[in-house]
Amino acid sequence: MSEKPQHRLGELMEQSNPPFRNVLSCVFGIEDHETRTYLVLLDYPGSTIEELASVLERDRSTVNRSLSTLVDRGLATRDRRLLDGGGYIYQYTAITLPEAKTMLHEALDAWTEQVHGVIDEFDGSTAN
Repeated sequence: MSEKPQHRLGELMEQSNPPFRNVLSCVFGIEDHETRTYLVLLDYPGSTIEELASVLERDRSTVNRSLSTLVDRGLATRDRRLLDGGGYIYQYTAITLPEAKTMLHEALDAWTEQVHGVIDEFDGSTAN
């Protein structure tokens, strides 16, 4: 993962029973359209930007940005496929749902541990 996600766990805590999509978006710090791209990519592994743009009914540049974010967050991989006539295209594949769930659990566990540390270290001083 080349870019550290900006968690939006505060948003998540405001919801009493958040849907999985919201959990994914908040924990990985991704936008709703990026979450949708990930979920669609689960059903279409090895897709090109053009193929995904068609399925998602979005323009190629938006899909390209979404895929770049997903790759940065470790939620998707990008592979280069050589074309018979020369050149290449990129194909994208989502990490499996169990892998994503493991990453979600790890991120939430790390955050919870950090909050527990803040609680444990508080000495009652109003300066903290």
